Amino acid sequence: MKCEFLFTKWRKGESMMKESNHLRLMHPSIAYEEDILSYREEFLKSKETMAGCGNLENMESIAEWIDRNEKDMKKETLTPGHVTADLFLAIRNTDNKVVGMINFRHELSERLLRFGGNIGFSIRPSEQNQGLAKEMLRLCLEKCREKGLTQVLITCKTTNPRSRKVIQALGGIHQDTTYFEPELAFIERYWIRL
Repeated sequence: MKCEFLFTKWRKGESMMKESNHLRLMHPSIAYEEDILSYREEFLKSKETMAGCGNLENMESIAEWIDRNEKDMKKETLTPGHVTADLFLAIRNTDNKVVGMINFRHELSERLLRFGGNIGFSIRPSEQNQGLAKEMLRLCLEKCREKGLTQVLITCKTTNPRSRKVIQALGGIHQDTTYFEPELAFIERYWIRL
């Protein structure tokens, strides 16, 4: 009886933990300006790479950044040299906080085929190591399926074991590791079948 109670208590705690990390993806909105700014600030302070953030680190204003990302969703308004893409904020449902960002590029340019892939992502430094990246990528893969993709390419630097672990956990198959001169880095390329 005691064991059964403890097991039930553990199961409830487990489901509560899953619920507290439950995310939704949404396009950036000015309503989240303060949260987006604090996300940016955390990365700048930590000096970590802001992958999947649509060049947020170099933007002067959040309104401009949102506008540019909205334009990149359509071929007619696409920034020169870009491919169409959807940038999503990963919002935790329990506190409505932006905990991650993920950029889904609908096609691959020559550069993206070698570096960047279809998807780039990051998790707020203070929220890392909680399984959020896996959940965010899983949700994004659903968006890829909705767009009709049958496989996606995701890359990471050899010096980024956390990203590698997330990619592999969601079925990433290693194709190769190549040196990408512009980044001065070795890049691992993974394909995920949808």
